[in-house]
Amino acid sequence: MGYQGGGGFGGGFGGGPREVHKAVCADCKKECEVPFKPRNDRPVYCRDCFSKRKDQSR
Repeated sequence: MGYQGGGGFGGGFGGGPREVHKAVCADCKKECEVPFKPRNDRPVYCRDCFSKRKDQSR
């Protein structure tokens, strides 16, 4: 059996589809999809909220 899964780095080794998981943004509460499996002990942010947070930390 060959290597499967990409660990989230660039996604889709071998040209396969990237696996995404549904999550709810910790800021705006909208449903979004993320390229990793969400964990209950870490907040998940949608693309918009993640960008805002990243810009604020500079």
